[in-house]
Amino acid sequence: MLHFLLNNREVRTEAASGSTVLDFIRHQQRLLGTKIGCREGDCGACTVLIGDLRGETLEYRSMTSCLMPLGNAHGKHIVTIEGLNLEGLSPVQEAIVAEGGTQCGFCTVGFVVSLTGFCASRRGRSHQDAVASMDGNICRCTGYKSLERAAARVSQRLLQKPEEETFAWLVDQGFLPDYFRTIGTQLRNLINHLEEPLQNFDPALKVLAGGTDLLVQQPETLAEAPVFLAGNRAPKGIQMETHSITIGGATPTEWLRESAELGQRIPRLKAYMDLVSSTPIRNMATVAGNFANASPIGDLSIMFLAMNASLSLRSGSGIRQIPLRDFFLDYKRLAKNDDELIENLVLPISHQSFHFHFEKVCKRRFLDIASVNSAMGVWLDGPVIRHAAIAAGGVAPIPKYLPQTSALLAGKTLCPELVEEVLSAADQEIAPISDVRGSAAYKRLQLKHQLIAHFLEIFPDSLRWEAVV
Repeated sequence: MLHFLLNNREVRTEAASGSTVLDFIRHQQRLLGTKIGCREGDCGACTVLIGDLRGETLEYRSMTSCLMPLGNAHGKHIVTIEGLNLEGLSPVQEAIVAEGGTQCGFCTVGFVVSLTGFCASRRGRSHQDAVASMDGNICRCTGYKSLERAAARVSQRLLQKPEEETFAWLVDQGFLPDYFRTIGTQLRNLINHLEEPLQNFDPALKVLAGGTDLLVQQPETLAEAPVFLAGNRAPKGIQMETHSITIGGATPTEWLRESAELGQRIPRLKAYMDLVSSTPIRNMATVAGNFANASPIGDLSIMFLAMNASLSLRSGSGIRQIPLRDFFLDYKRLAKNDDELIENLVLPISHQSFHFHFEKVCKRRFLDIASVNSAMGVWLDGPVIRHAAIAAGGVAPIPKYLPQTSALLAGKTLCPELVEEVLSAADQEIAPISDVRGSAAYKRLQLKHQLIAHFLEIFPDSLRWEAVV
């Protein structure tokens, strides 16, 4: 039995945990404001807000309901556009109307929900943050300048919000309906009386974490089959140690982007994470899910390969460790037994010695799959490269760690001749194919340019572009 809050009421349902929140709210609850669009998480027409307790703090995040397993709503607060309705227009709706941000209206619902989620968030209130909150929403009528102007109006209003106040102030100012004043208490009471909808993991079950890819590939199968929701049960969070970082397998990828501590160890991580899908998808997709999906161009897989990550795999017989570079065996084939789940990953990096850079080329800048992506991590001892790790996607059947290329850098001081050796070695280690994302020759050229970019970014005082091209 699934039990959650839907707008201003409690819901109990025995609907399949692998079915989507979108289908439940539209077909079973007849809340038709949430639209059916692409069913792939691209368009944002089905965006809802999900309220969840993180410790004692209630926080809301935008998510695409077409890719959210209904079981992951268990113990949470789902807010559809109907749950944001007031007697008049909210400041978000007023801003969109005033700036001409709607024509056909189909996408408007998603923009309203995403911008309202931005207002309810404690994670930023600038114009840039407001615009970023809509990065999972697509509009084909008005274009985006009117919506960006609307976001500017909204962010300006939020400058008045007291630092510690969220929901009471937003209710008083007409951003949210009055029932939001008591949602935190209601949700705590609900969670205290929850029963787990599925108690034990059975290897025969389909396993979902965020479900953001499996629900695109196998929606009918998952809607009908028993599903184990690993995202509700596996560890979440980021634990910083002096020389390492441990990340829970069920940690949403957006938490990586938001972590100030992680950003100190890996400067520019926030900018790199902006290139990974969109805010609503990052709010659902888990770190472990990116590895288990085994996409040859998985952005997180490429990043963490270049950080020398290792995985902890848990089964009934205990926990075993495996380097991430040994996890990918062949296309969609993993060094993981059927009864194992990815519990966490460990990154052996400290702020002082580790330097990192990530590159991604795709047909559009945001919310797209890479043609080629790559990452380089180096551990320095003064000017000497003590250790290096290089990984590339889109150039092999798996997320490709480049062992020979990485080994070339160990114990060396950077110079143009060494870069040339690396470029030549990398070209020998990859085997790209021609497909819809580019020819094999194009992908080889892209990786060469990305490797040069890594060196220029990590060693800005040691190289010039003209010396290595």
